[in-house]
Amino acid sequence: IYTNLTGDILLSSGTVSYLGAFTVDYRIECQEQWHILCQEKKIPCSEDLTLSNTLGNQVAIRAWQIAGLPVDSFSTDNGIIVFNSRRWPLMIDPQGQANKWIKNMEKANKLAVIKLSDGNYVRILENCIQFGTPVLLENVGEELDPVLEPVLLKQTFKQQGVEYMKIGENIVEYSKDFLFYMTTGLRNPHYLPEVAVKVCLLNFMITPQGLQDQLLGIVAAKEKPELEEKKNQLILESAANNKQLKEIEDKILQVLSSSEGNILEDETAIKILSSSKILSEEISEKQKIASVTEKEIDDTRMGYRPVAEHSSVLFFCISELANIEPMYQYSLTWFINLYLYSIAESVKSDDVAERINNIVEHFTLCIYNNVCRSLFEKDKLLFSLLLTVGIMQGKGQVDDQVWRFLLTGGIALDNPYPNPAPEWLTEKSWSEIVRASKLPNLDGFFEHVQDHISKWKKLYDSGKPHKDQLPDQWSEVEGMDRMVVIRCFRPDKLVPAVQDFIADNMGQAYIEPPTFDLAGSYKDSNCCSPLIFVLSPGSDPTAGLLKFADDLEMGGGKTQTISLGQGQGPIAAQMIDKAIKQGTWVVLQNCHLATSWMPSLERICEETITPENTHTNFRLWLTSYPSDKFPVSILQNGLKMTNEPPKGIRANLLRSYLSHPISDPAFFASSTKQAIWQKFLFGLTFFHALVQERRNFGPLGWNIPYEFNESDLRISMRQIQMFLDEYDEVPLEALTYLTGECNYGGRVTDDKDRRLLLSLLSIFYSWELIEQECYHLCEGDLYYVPTYVNYIRSLPICADPCVFGLHSNADITKDNQETNQLLDGVLLTLPRQMGGGAKSPQEVVDELAEDILSKLPADFDIQMVIEKYPVMYEESMNTVLRQEVIRFNRYLLLCN
Repeated sequence: IYTNLTGDILLSSGTVSYLGAFTVDYRIECQEQWHILCQEKKIPCSEDLTLSNTLGNQVAIRAWQIAGLPVDSFSTDNGIIVFNSRRWPLMIDPQGQANKWIKNMEKANKLAVIKLSDGNYVRILENCIQFGTPVLLENVGEELDPVLEPVLLKQTFKQQGVEYMKIGENIVEYSKDFLFYMTTGLRNPHYLPEVAVKVCLLNFMITPQGLQDQLLGIVAAKEKPELEEKKNQLILESAANNKQLKEIEDKILQVLSSSEGNILEDETAIKILSSSKILSEEISEKQKIASVTEKEIDDTRMGYRPVAEHSSVLFFCISELANIEPMYQYSLTWFINLYLYSIAESVKSDDVAERINNIVEHFTLCIYNNVCRSLFEKDKLLFSLLLTVGIMQGKGQVDDQVWRFLLTGGIALDNPYPNPAPEWLTEKSWSEIVRASKLPNLDGFFEHVQDHISKWKKLYDSGKPHKDQLPDQWSEVEGMDRMVVIRCFRPDKLVPAVQDFIADNMGQAYIEPPTFDLAGSYKDSNCCSPLIFVLSPGSDPTAGLLKFADDLEMGGGKTQTISLGQGQGPIAAQMIDKAIKQGTWVVLQNCHLATSWMPSLERICEETITPENTHTNFRLWLTSYPSDKFPVSILQNGLKMTNEPPKGIRANLLRSYLSHPISDPAFFASSTKQAIWQKFLFGLTFFHALVQERRNFGPLGWNIPYEFNESDLRISMRQIQMFLDEYDEVPLEALTYLTGECNYGGRVTDDKDRRLLLSLLSIFYSWELIEQECYHLCEGDLYYVPTYVNYIRSLPICADPCVFGLHSNADITKDNQETNQLLDGVLLTLPRQMGGGAKSPQEVVDELAEDILSKLPADFDIQMVIEKYPVMYEESMNTVLRQEVIRFNRYLLLCN
């Protein structure tokens, strides 16, 4: 041990000083490289060096874990760095784990918790420095208050033997017992060097191993409470025993060091030594028994490990969504509450395997539904794909190389093989086919395409290539490999191929997002968690919310709304104070317009809206467009909803039929002409879905993309109801004018678009619809006017373009855009580097750069250009040419 001390301490010091801010993988990589360097320089060090073996005190570590520090080695290392660094720790802690640990650990020492937004935080800090009590500074941003500088740099001075520190204008006595901790909830903060050098930056992001252990503890505690209680008891006993052993060791060392002369003649010392020996033997025996019991308990707990592993995968799928949109933030507390809900609500079973399956299925669907309601339509399929692939990766069913290829199409320097069918197969597609042939299950793919080009042409020309059988032996290709083939030939059909892939692996439920359900969201909320509407253009939830408030008898004066903006913050704060006591609702609209007041709102949510202060009927509703200035803590602890028109004709129709007012039986059955009323109702909702969905086709759909919304549909419905009841004959012209020219047409500014709108409406507002038993809306038998909701559920998720009155090729551009959007979104959630393939990402980039450089042309000969195209008054373009040649040469120089 002593021989290796030099190298061990050197490497441990390097870890403490430099590696705190990095992820577990990067830390290990650095430590391994340093270890090799030590061996090369002949510095003695241990073979299996770990920070906890070198600097860790097992008694202290166990105490930290009891206080809430996760039990994985990464978190243990973080704890050791906190207490061994010379600088005060600043912990990157988006899941609040470090916060919880510090609060529990320092609770007995009268920990003071402060925020930079507190008005009196400097005074609290001064008191703690003086009396030597610990301080936790929460919710730190990317900049620190300059007043903290002397604390961070530990700038003390002595006067008459007493140590002092100057904070701002005040001089306070500095106690050696003072401890200072800082935490930030930001996921990926960028601290400037002048901040980073003053603190010990620590990455407290939860690790998969740490989360698995937590989730395993929770499920074991719920499923086998007696075992979990016994385990916790053993942990406490073990910690107490270790502490006692440490005290015995210290006592023996003290006796040996303080004993004078012959120790055998010192009776007191002999007594202490002999009693210590007996006590330590007793403790060792207890420890042995405890270890056996702990192993038995662990074996039983491990039976539930699949639940923890699966659930851990789900959490990391969710945590990556913030890379796509800053509003997609979810806290670990929220996740664990859902986890507990699923354990309680899933079907019970005495068979452990069946019980595990029940929990896993219930929790996965629960997570999908809860997260989906807070995602924009464009990201719902993306989330389903992330979940599916994440779960499959957890089971080892995904080849990273194939997954990367599906997302990017691979990278290649050159394609030496000539395109066998340039008249229809693009160079991009052919290059991808050649690159795909290097994948494990697609060996010989491009050779087969070369030899059987007519068979593959059928796939290229097909209307549903994602459903068709692939030629010859490739018909057996399935899953992700099949999607790679579709990507190569028909990238426009990759989205439906992804839907099939998800349905095959996860089930149909995961490609049918739940419809917007305000009542369900309200049921899941509580008085202390805000409900947040994440807005998109054309969505205004206010009318629906006020109607919902009326339904719950919270309408009128019981719901106060205010649109935030200049000077509205204090008024909103007063509203909230009043509503908390009275148990009423407050709606704060357009939070994105009041970014400067958002820190105040965050403080109100954390400090004022607490269970003991708040009436159980109180609710805080917030509406905001996506904004990176929106407080993370509110996003994580609030209940988020989006209220966009759903994607697709089928989903749009379902949404209309399942929401107010059609969902109200009294309204649905209110007309005196029921048969005609229900036909018109279906026709209008179909028309509403049609005008919304046509926007996806770009200029083919509308010259100008209009934001039609729910209020257009609602007013048109009311008018149909009123006109049908008031007139004996159906006033078709009047209804057409009101719906087409006023309600919907009022938004339309382009005369060709207005003409199109009225043409579309004439399909639904027609005498044929009224008179025919089964009125078809387009070619084929799929779309017609029925009078029941189950018909809507039977419609395909993706509608054929003929429904919109467009050619069947009209959706190629739209589908290509959707595919690119999906793949780009998934790429945002992936780590920047991934394994797979023999070469490292850096080597691939270097090779590509060299290849590009080799293909760069030589510099232009400026002298030759000057002579051939002299600058003349009559030839102004010669001047431009000379300038461009100089610029291009400069550009080539930069490339080299």
